[in-house]
Amino acid sequence: MQKLYSGEIEVYTNNTLFTFALGKEIIELKAQEYKITDWLPTTKKEVEKRGWDELDVILISGDAYVDHPSFGHAVIGRIIEAEGFRVAIIPQPNWQDDLRDFKKLGRPRLFFGVTSGCMDSMVNHYTANKRLRSNDAYTPGGNAGFRPDHATIEYSKILKQLYPETPIVIGGVEASLRRFTHYDYWDNELKKSILADSGADILVYGMGELPLKALLQRLDKGEKIEEIRDIPQISYLINSEEKDQLKGEWNNHELNSHEQCLKDKKAFAANFRHIEEESNKVEAFRLFQQIGKQQIVVNPPFPPMETKEIDASFDLPYTRLPHPKYKKRGSIPAWEMIKHSVNIHRGCFGGCSFCTISAHQGKFVSSRSEKSILKEVKQVTEMEDFKGYLSDVGGPSANMYKMKGKFEEICKKCKRPSCIFPTVCKNLNTDHQPMIDLYKKIDKQKGIKKAFIGSGIRYDMLLSDKPEVTKQNHYDQYISQVAARHVSGRLKVAPEHTSDKVLEKMRKPSFNQFHVFKKKFERASNDAGLNQQIIPYFISSHPASQPQDMADLAVKTKDMGFRLEQVQDFTPTPMTLSTVIYYSGFDPYTLKPVYTATSKRDKLEQQKFFFWYKRENQGEIRRSLISMGKSEWVPKLLGQKNEEHSNKRKDNNAEGRYKKKGRTNSSRKRSRR
Repeated sequence: MQKLYSGEIEVYTNNTLFTFALGKEIIELKAQEYKITDWLPTTKKEVEKRGWDELDVILISGDAYVDHPSFGHAVIGRIIEAEGFRVAIIPQPNWQDDLRDFKKLGRPRLFFGVTSGCMDSMVNHYTANKRLRSNDAYTPGGNAGFRPDHATIEYSKILKQLYPETPIVIGGVEASLRRFTHYDYWDNELKKSILADSGADILVYGMGELPLKALLQRLDKGEKIEEIRDIPQISYLINSEEKDQLKGEWNNHELNSHEQCLKDKKAFAANFRHIEEESNKVEAFRLFQQIGKQQIVVNPPFPPMETKEIDASFDLPYTRLPHPKYKKRGSIPAWEMIKHSVNIHRGCFGGCSFCTISAHQGKFVSSRSEKSILKEVKQVTEMEDFKGYLSDVGGPSANMYKMKGKFEEICKKCKRPSCIFPTVCKNLNTDHQPMIDLYKKIDKQKGIKKAFIGSGIRYDMLLSDKPEVTKQNHYDQYISQVAARHVSGRLKVAPEHTSDKVLEKMRKPSFNQFHVFKKKFERASNDAGLNQQIIPYFISSHPASQPQDMADLAVKTKDMGFRLEQVQDFTPTPMTLSTVIYYSGFDPYTLKPVYTATSKRDKLEQQKFFFWYKRENQGEIRRSLISMGKSEWVPKLLGQKNEEHSNKRKDNNAEGRYKKKGRTNSSRKRSRR
């Protein structure tokens, strides 16, 4: 509680503005009421309210400012603040006018920090069919058009034009996943490192708390940004002759140059294996890539964050609310989705081929303490619009909390991109008891009616043909706990495909495991007296998937009683294995060719099998099945009635042709006799 005695203040309750003229009155602020200075400043007036005449760092973001630990610019801003520096945020600046947004706070003492936001700006703007999206989940009112294409590059170029002497540090998902030569699906071309195109001075990749803290301290001591070369988890450009002058105890590896990649797709594919392995190793190499007369240098990552380090990031004084400036512009959909959720860990060791999580957050899981998690749960229960239901208690994958290697020395040498594919690593601790204990403690919190698991569950970690392993790691107990207490009637899981050939390229388990898990979940739901569904996610047009694989998917899922809802066409995004295969046609680990549907026609042909139940698709599906020699699947997928109708239509067409010649079909048969 805070007591105020005089003057006029602005108070925000659940993001609604109230102004009180206090005089000599005493007013007491409740826990959910905030002053404008409880957010990081976004305007000159807000900077002045803090009594600052200069800023150390100014952050530019493609997202609206939501002061919540799920929004990267808020996290980075709060960390800079916690380190004792003065920081402000310019969210979604207008890049099409006189650039007044970029000028309004002046020049920072240390650097500009630039991010496109929580998503790659091209993923944010365009669908898998390259159509412009009509909405943006990270903008008030869900309105599109508040950030440019390739936002990190656009913002950086503007800042270099306005403030050529001020350092620029780029980070976030877009910068992180475009740090080497990469394929851009929307422009359909191979692009050089985003560092070269943006003109930025340093790129911080991954979850940037640790490199950012080190960079702040070094710059504050007066070091020039071009002299800082030895901080882990940063990338920078040098002239080729400077390479031998670089210090550091790291081993080095030279990738195929950007020019080689442009000439030879196999050279581009070969690079990815090294990039992925070194991104996920504890004792990683420093990577170099030649671009013209310059070299991109990418230092190895920091070790995975310790519990106390990740707690410190989540325990910062977030308001958990959008900035009050948006109160008349409508809600921010991305915030509405996660405002009553709690993230319990970072990182994912699943290694799915199409996913960017491990490329950005790493494969090693960093877990928060129960104390930190329960503290955040309490904060959520105190929100004015909270009705007792947590929308999600999870992470990149819901059931990886507190999981790591039994012998971590083995992990330090490991190069596997996935700890659970093709089989679960014997050195991985997959005990689900810590999660069961955490869920039960959350359930006991005052104000909690139910805590749902909205994140995807990796069911391949819950299945073993050895009863002693299942018992030791509490697999069945976890399934029972989730089914009884943490499902809102529908549990989302991601088998992604039914074809083992395709699933192998996805680094996902056999579809047979989905059958086993489905039975276990349904049994646990029945034991709890609940009628609940599993909602599976599937992808079409993934590398190795052919039309007959999609037809098989349609037949199998129909047999299981599904009319698929959660589906998507494969979208190539920078720095994933699947995207490299899509562009190059080669598997980076074997350098053998892999079939991939790349034309719009081929992709639509695969996608239609998701929607076999739509009448407008059934004619094409029937023709496709017959052409691929699978006519026996027509009645299975489209039904006997559809097949009889098609046969009847063929007979009627034939009858009509013979009538034109003055003969019926039956008279034709008699004439043959």
